[in-house]
Amino acid sequence: MLQVGQPAPGFSLPDADMEMVKLSAYKGKNAVLYFYPKDDTPGCTIEAIDFSDLDSEFARLDTVVLGVSRDDCLSHAAFRDKHGLSVRLLADEEGKVCEKYSVWQEKEKDGVKKMGILRSTFIIDKHGILRHVLYGVNPRGHAAEVINLIKAME
Repeated sequence: MLQVGQPAPGFSLPDADMEMVKLSAYKGKNAVLYFYPKDDTPGCTIEAIDFSDLDSEFARLDTVVLGVSRDDCLSHAAFRDKHGLSVRLLADEEGKVCEKYSVWQEKEKDGVKKMGILRSTFIIDKHGILRHVLYGVNPRGHAAEVINLIKAME
């Protein structure tokens, strides 16, 4: 598990438009990196819409929001377009970034254990340092909580 105060692990992933996104490109800005299990499922949709609805507030705080799942770029594009999302969705199909951030974990549902993404959020400051590490978050109201954590960093 990652810890507050560590440098955020770097990466380069394609977004919904198949453009490569490098975390290092956002040095000098705050970054919210949120990992979610699956496009267009109830909790993931709530979370993505909430982050998108607060887009202007994040912009005022000089913060970019990036969502990451193991879905492919086409799935991300369909999810974005269906719900009018403004957050940038990144495709980690091989799960390498999920592993770097320790969000690829064994989960149990209805007595069946399988690997999956633990819904988690990382707030990275303008210098690339992890300021908040939140594993196992609840999607409802989470974006507003993240706004408050960023405001407290200023």
